[in-house]
Amino acid sequence: QVQLVESGGGLVQYGDSLRLSCVASGRTFSSYGMGWFRQAPGKERAFVAAITWRSSITYYADSVKGRFTISRDNAKNTVYLQMNSLKPEDTAVYYCATGTFAYVSDYLNQYKYTYWGQGTQVTVSS
Repeated sequence: QVQLVESGGGLVQYGDSLRLSCVASGRTFSSYGMGWFRQAPGKERAFVAAITWRSSITYYADSVKGRFTISRDNAKNTVYLQMNSLKPEDTAVYYCATGTFAYVSDYLNQYKYTYWGQGTQVTVSS
């Protein structure tokens, strides 16, 4: 079992930055790939970013590429999502998730993730 707890969400203005954190506990954190997803009101949950467990290769949704950065600190069992140049369309509940993956495409697929956090709200005003 792995438990995930997100933090760092809040209300910010257009162009501001936020850093989300996700602390994992339970089984060996460093063996798992990690991802961030988000769900806006009335929309399905969508992939944001992911990072592999071994070499820290990263993947991003086109909508956040160049603005968001995912990173991990295995010593702290923590994954981060640095969000810069925030826009109102980034408003959503952000979830971190983890699992073990066989293919690159698995990192982008929410149904391949095994464990999920409770989510943290990010609201960007215009």
